[in-house]
Amino acid sequence: MISKSSIDTVFETARVEEVIGDFVQLKRAGSNYKGLSPFSNERSPSFMVSPAKQIWKDFSSGKGGNAVAFLMEHEHFTYPEAIRYLAKKYNIELEETEQTQEDKAQADARESMFLVSEFARDYFHQTLLQTEEGKAIGLSYFRERGFTDESIKKFSLGYSPEKRDAFSQEALAKGYQQTFIESVGLTIVRDEGGLLDRFRGRVMFPIHSMSGRVLGFGGRILGNDKKVAKYLNSPESDIYHKSKVLYGIFQAKQAIAKFDNCYLVEGYTDVIQFHQSGIENVVASSGTALTPDQIRLVNRLTKNITVLYDGDAAGLRASIRGIDLILEEGMNVRVCTFPEGEDPDSFARKNSYDDLVAYLEQNAKDFIQFKASLLMKEANSDPIKKADLIRDMVASISKIPDRIKREIYIQECARIMDISEQVLVSTLAQLVQKDLSEAGKKIRQEQKAFEVVKNETPEQVAVVDVLYELERKIIEILLLYGNTEEEFEDLVLKTSEDGEIETALEKRTLKVFQYVYLSLQEDEIELGNPLFRDIFKNLTDYFHQADEFQMDQYLTHLEPEMASVITDILMLEEQFSLHNWESKQIIVKLKDQTIAQYVSETILTLRWYLVNRIIDELKDNISQEPDADNSETLAMATDYYKLIHSFSKRLGRVLSRY
Repeated sequence: MISKSSIDTVFETARVEEVIGDFVQLKRAGSNYKGLSPFSNERSPSFMVSPAKQIWKDFSSGKGGNAVAFLMEHEHFTYPEAIRYLAKKYNIELEETEQTQEDKAQADARESMFLVSEFARDYFHQTLLQTEEGKAIGLSYFRERGFTDESIKKFSLGYSPEKRDAFSQEALAKGYQQTFIESVGLTIVRDEGGLLDRFRGRVMFPIHSMSGRVLGFGGRILGNDKKVAKYLNSPESDIYHKSKVLYGIFQAKQAIAKFDNCYLVEGYTDVIQFHQSGIENVVASSGTALTPDQIRLVNRLTKNITVLYDGDAAGLRASIRGIDLILEEGMNVRVCTFPEGEDPDSFARKNSYDDLVAYLEQNAKDFIQFKASLLMKEANSDPIKKADLIRDMVASISKIPDRIKREIYIQECARIMDISEQVLVSTLAQLVQKDLSEAGKKIRQEQKAFEVVKNETPEQVAVVDVLYELERKIIEILLLYGNTEEEFEDLVLKTSEDGEIETALEKRTLKVFQYVYLSLQEDEIELGNPLFRDIFKNLTDYFHQADEFQMDQYLTHLEPEMASVITDILMLEEQFSLHNWESKQIIVKLKDQTIAQYVSETILTLRWYLVNRIIDELKDNISQEPDADNSETLAMATDYYKLIHSFSKRLGRVLSRY
């Protein structure tokens, strides 16, 4: 268990914009930062970070919270793991008691899989460096590849022994359960009994998440057995999805954001050799066809990708299909090929950092130029092949979501291919229309799978839940101004010298949370929304016990659901300015309005709304029978109408009914 003082130190030190900046490319937007959502596929930024409030909000998915909440959502950390990650990032020494066997048993299955994978990484790394077999086979191979000790350590490279169950037995001996060793694909249960290490006799490349957690492994065999796959990857599991990870993203993320560009290669050794040469903004698709999920990982850090291809890659024609996927994500693509017989690994080994950088800068072509030069070789002087080439290029251009970029590329294509721009525009329009038609058809098909409410009117869709908004405003007031001391004016009933009951203004100085609490208690009002009710109680209890209100400290002790709602409330004003709320009887604080005014009017408006509901209930109880006596009901309704009239006078508005 981590001590409370250590947790407090972590929260006091960690900066939400710095933590999230390791995973998402953030750009300054006034006093806040904006970026693309890491939880959904979007092209317009809806992810916002507030340094002042030390919270974040993703308006596309609805998620939000503090730095710890982000790590738990994005990296699927447990709470203690998120604290440890931040402690490591900020060099904070944690005070904690040793984890017991009971604690380990309570860890969920997903966490157990991570723990097994991290143990495996360390085991393979130590085997490489400290055993005779590891040094003789694994380490000598890495040395032949030109990898330094620093690179071997940086990428946690390792070696899995030849013995059939060496790793499995070691993991079991250390207390890791066979279920989890098997579920991450590190061991195979043999039909005849016993365990078999999946990666035996291979050098090991751990595959990390963007935060550095071990998701899986790639293993390369060093023999010449053609019956065995040269490279072997971990099978799909709850923590490893090959199509959603990029090798080297953990080591490259800061450099990608810094240089605003990402080099994309195919293999593990390409990545390591580039790092060793001084170019760190590089990742690998690990030999798989590029996927949209992999592209989105890069998209969070930069809009620019440079794809690097082998000079003699036989499948180059097929490989460039990935370019269309990158374009569809609204990213900028450049392509660079190496001289024949070279790949990124070999070329980086043979050239200095300056020469490598110069080559990449001079030979990286815009995708349209690259496609033209590549396909023109195939077309030669054949007019039919040339027509197909032009259609291929226009098809790629049609994938670009930005219309201005599309037009610029059409102009460039017309120039390169020596063809009328108008013809290309017409072809592009046909392709775009076809894509729209297919998208519309897909949507209609999906809609058929659900029941559609046909009679829903625009007015019904636009209805605002007034009570929800008012209760939300109460919570917002407590969060923003709860500990602020203000002078409030209230109407009170007093008896005059003549014995008449009259109203008088009474002033009193209270903290905002006290005024709100007393006002709702006085009217016996309880918030209707269960979650708001829980937050209200939690907040008022906190204010009664704490001398100061620190948002980051408060959020650390909340349930995730409550923390998410509070973040949503705090960040809503950052997303857009509310408008037209007055027409819905919902108060919005104006710049020239005091906090006391704002709080009083919100409370008064809530009372107004609740009284209106009582009047509606009374109206429903009025009997339509000719002989019915409705005098008592009507008298009560009249009294409530008088109360609404007094609310109206105090609020200075025209009498209105909801």
